[in-house]
Amino acid sequence: MGESPGSTRVGLAFVGLAALIWGTIGVAVSLLYALAATNPFSIGFLRLLIAAPALLLASRVVVGPEFWRVQRPHLLVMALIGAAFAGYQLCYFAAIPRLGVAAAVMINICSAPIFTVLLAGFFLRERLYWLTGAALVGAIGGTALLVGGAPASSGPTLWIGAALALGAGFCYSLVVLSSRVVAPHYHPLQPITMAFTLGAVVLLPPALASGLVVEYPPAGWGLLFYLGLAPTAFAYVLYLRGLRTVPATAAAIVSLLEPLGSTVLAVLLLGERLGPAGVAGAALLLASMALLYLGQAGTQRSNRATTGLSG
Repeated sequence: MGESPGSTRVGLAFVGLAALIWGTIGVAVSLLYALAATNPFSIGFLRLLIAAPALLLASRVVVGPEFWRVQRPHLLVMALIGAAFAGYQLCYFAAIPRLGVAAAVMINICSAPIFTVLLAGFFLRERLYWLTGAALVGAIGGTALLVGGAPASSGPTLWIGAALALGAGFCYSLVVLSSRVVAPHYHPLQPITMAFTLGAVVLLPPALASGLVVEYPPAGWGLLFYLGLAPTAFAYVLYLRGLRTVPATAAAIVSLLEPLGSTVLAVLLLGERLGPAGVAGAALLLASMALLYLGQAGTQRSNRATTGLSG
């Protein structure tokens, strides 16, 4: 059966809400750095370490014994999600000291939907409609205006940092595509629980090698639990729920709302100023999201009219 316009719009809303929750990560991490002498690898590992048992408990309560019933090919896809998410964090955290936060975010976030569009067309046979393409161009332009203009390094450090940021974008595109494969077949808690549990295992060696920090004040642990439960566990469950009805390409574009949320919170809570280019970028990003949101349902209606399917 075809997907109804309403289900597609609800899916887009879930993905958009997840992206806005992810946008709180930057402020939370900035506050955490102010409270404790920690490092990105420790934060990344503890983030998943806190999320994994919470997700396991929620899965046992919500899904029940069916949680462990996963087809073997899909189990491999879930493992890929976990490994790709771990790779995303490692590449992203390594790119930041070489490029600066703004440049690393720009390359990472802008490259992810491009990788997703290309890979989704090849592996998932998703067609790139003109409306999706227009939203993609507008979203990337808005993101560039929103976070661009920050000073970066030069020479080999710049190229290494850029390659790492592109690697983060590629890894994230693998997370999107792999999630799209398994999302229609399972409760959202199943794939994300298994993926993040494996991701914590993958991140443990580099976290230990870089000096795992476990001493934090109570407020610091509160921020760590927030990072593990809200933008990690809860937001990714929302994201996978949305992927049941939203194509991977559209989900990657809507995920660009994350830097918008980060910027708004930085202005409100950290006192950072949003210049004219940033305001224009935010407006362009919102317009792209609206174009995609309104047009995606029209595409679904056109598809059902062509194939003769009803919702």
